[in-house]
Amino acid sequence: MESTYKLKWRIMSQKKIFLVFVAISTVSLLLHHGGHFSWTMEAFHLGCPSLRTHLSSSLKPKHTNVAFLKTHKTASTTMQNLLFRFAERNNLTVALPVQACGHQFCYPRTFNAHLVHPHTLPPNVVTSHMRFNRAEMQRLMPNDTIYVTILREPGSMFESLFSYYNQYCQSFKRVPNGSLEAFLDEPWRYYRPDEKDSMYARNTLTFDLGGDKDRPAADATAYARAFVAETERVFSLVMIAEYFDESLVLLRHLLSWDLEDVLYVKLNMRMSGSKHSLSPGLAVKIRAWNALDARLYDHFNASLWRQLTALGPACVAREVRLLRRAQERLVRGCFGGRLPQLRSAAQIKNKELRPWQPSAKVDIVGYDLPTNTNATWPGSLAHELCLKLIMPEVQYTRVLLRSQSLRYRRSYPLRSPQPQPQQPVRSVLPHHQQVGIQQIYREALPSPTATSRPAGTQSRATRVGLRPSGPQRQTP
Repeated sequence: MESTYKLKWRIMSQKKIFLVFVAISTVSLLLHHGGHFSWTMEAFHLGCPSLRTHLSSSLKPKHTNVAFLKTHKTASTTMQNLLFRFAERNNLTVALPVQACGHQFCYPRTFNAHLVHPHTLPPNVVTSHMRFNRAEMQRLMPNDTIYVTILREPGSMFESLFSYYNQYCQSFKRVPNGSLEAFLDEPWRYYRPDEKDSMYARNTLTFDLGGDKDRPAADATAYARAFVAETERVFSLVMIAEYFDESLVLLRHLLSWDLEDVLYVKLNMRMSGSKHSLSPGLAVKIRAWNALDARLYDHFNASLWRQLTALGPACVAREVRLLRRAQERLVRGCFGGRLPQLRSAAQIKNKELRPWQPSAKVDIVGYDLPTNTNATWPGSLAHELCLKLIMPEVQYTRVLLRSQSLRYRRSYPLRSPQPQPQQPVRSVLPHHQQVGIQQIYREALPSPTATSRPAGTQSRATRVGLRPSGPQRQTP
């Protein structure tokens, strides 16, 4: 009897030890994934079925092979900056243009893999301007690459294009007094389909996606339907600029990223004086002139909201609030309270923060650093992080190419000597040197957290052949 009692006691003790071990392991795991878990749990308590399943998927490695088609005047520069920073934090390679192309892949030429700088191969991420070419992108990128792009409402987008490229695009430049109204009254009087830079003057989104911007009216409807279907097959997510934060919620779920991975600051904006309000009649004319773009936008705007509805409106609203709260904390950590003052490019003294100006007739704004910068930033690594958060596209592309070229040469010491770049910038940091950078991101999260999940190790060997279909859109 006594031996039976001892046996039962021993079994119960073993069960207790096992349960304690499981509890400790679970707590340890949740602390390790703290940032991701804590804010997911806040949304989880709202009772969203999709987030119950996402809780387990959130422990998966982050997806790191991403192709973002950077479209024009769609908040895509902000998205590019986000991807640049993600790539640097996770020691990923970003495909960048050969130097002859500048900061774009020789746009408006159709993309070709030969336009990629050899020091940025093989890549995990591509996000610079190009005219999309599916076959060439599949040659370049790994088979498991997820394709993403972004669209904007045609009226506001065309007004922005007309203002931004008014002295750059001949179709706009020849319009008397730079009048948008005059152009839309008689667009064929000023527009030349085969002229240089004509892609800015009609169906720019369609052109960027590799389509025919000047499809004849006779078969435009059938072409638009087929083109929308093809775009949907290729791109796992089409973001919408007017709902940028909501789009980031979907992106975060799609890629299994953490909250810190989708924090951003708005970039490449115009001064209010360079913007023009549109009358309802003018907006109608813009949609008629850019009918293919309008068809794309209407379809993918509806698609976005179907996906958000499937995720749960209350959950999406909660995640958006958490995202914005984290961004406020990040700004406080970087700049001591609020963003640096917006200034026109001509007023910005730091050339590393001065955005590109297309002409003297449009003012593009950037951020001027506060005078108490050194007191705000705890160290040089944090300084680098905060600087890149507000760094314009051209400068960041140049910095990234220098750092990746250095890494390339260190990886291949037996290659013949090449000219050294000026002012090399460190972007891939040893673990112990990342503390300042990680601390700023961590302080931006909704609750105290530990180190975030590492990015997953994706296959980078396969470069030829079609990739499998990526994750499909959620349907209600």
